[in-house]
Amino acid sequence: MGTIDTTSSTSSVIVAHSKAERSRAAAADVARQLPATGLAMVLVFVSPCHDPHQFIREISALWPDTPVYGCTTAGELGPHGWDENSVVCLGFNAEDFCVAARLIPDLASFSIDEGRRLGVDLRQELLHQAPDSVDQSAFGLLLIDGMCKREDSVMSAIYASLDDIPVVGGSAGDGMRFGTTWVFADGKAHTDAAVLILVRTALPFRLFKCDNFEPTQTKMVVTEADVDLRVVKELNAEPAAEEYSRAVGIVNGELDMFSFATHPVLVRVGGAYYARSIQRTNPDGSLTFFCAIDEGMVLTAARARNPMGAVSDLLAETTEEIGEPSIYLGFECLFRRLDAEQHQFAREMSQLYSDHRIVGFHTYGEQYRFMHVNQTLTGVAIGRRRNG
Repeated sequence: MGTIDTTSSTSSVIVAHSKAERSRAAAADVARQLPATGLAMVLVFVSPCHDPHQFIREISALWPDTPVYGCTTAGELGPHGWDENSVVCLGFNAEDFCVAARLIPDLASFSIDEGRRLGVDLRQELLHQAPDSVDQSAFGLLLIDGMCKREDSVMSAIYASLDDIPVVGGSAGDGMRFGTTWVFADGKAHTDAAVLILVRTALPFRLFKCDNFEPTQTKMVVTEADVDLRVVKELNAEPAAEEYSRAVGIVNGELDMFSFATHPVLVRVGGAYYARSIQRTNPDGSLTFFCAIDEGMVLTAARARNPMGAVSDLLAETTEEIGEPSIYLGFECLFRRLDAEQHQFAREMSQLYSDHRIVGFHTYGEQYRFMHVNQTLTGVAIGRRRNG
């Protein structure tokens, strides 16, 4: 337990963190580290070691007049670096932020038209809260059930309706279990649901996307798939798992999460490459993906670049654009952490995050503008007040 000592109640975003084992104690712990009033919203990222229903009840009761949003995680990006079995909490100062949010329930029956209407309504609600703030800009955050398989359609609908408001976010996690994930809104925990949050601020900010893979010349075409379940049955007209193993150079080895973390595939969209991660191998030799797939899709085997260098480049580019950020709100794929652990640079990466105040959670997938991606660090860097 304990607070990060580089924040204060006068900060634009205040970070709290708890390792308490019981939900009531963890909620009380983070509440002690944040102001009781004057917050536009509280974001909370909660390890699945806590009961989600109990935790959101406890923490919402501590801020009865402040909206609390968040989700469960596959690991936390805390003030001291990568963490597990913890709670990370962020308080957004009402002097600097204006917030409008909406729960999107029942994703199993989600329609594109519904998503577009929601985006339009929420954008108007945000504008009405600060109609005279011409010097302010907005960004969106999407927290979504990581097992819903609807991230792509939700992102597409939202993107089409928000006009000039860009969106980043993460898919909720369940540790390494891949069972049930939860998002928090209206004092309750919801599954098969998402929360869209629009944030308006006069502070400088920058959305970011960072990965450490580049395309090779090796291509695979999805020749048979169950699109709804994100299952690829054949690649290049061969059993999917066998062809994937051959293409990425895994010989006589068992495919597991560490294999998939080291060897993602890429898809090209609009001239740029985006990572697609494989969740698991199925008994019939098919592959289940974390992102949408389709027959005829071309997958490109990836080659790893220096991951520490990629994050350092991101930090330098962000500082050049908006000055030294006060905080990075980050959504990072679980597989990036697994890859770092397998190749023994996890401690160095965790320290880099701590040094630069990258906080958030490890995800089952990331959102960036109109895309749902994998094996990526996305998020928003928030700058400092211009008056110092």
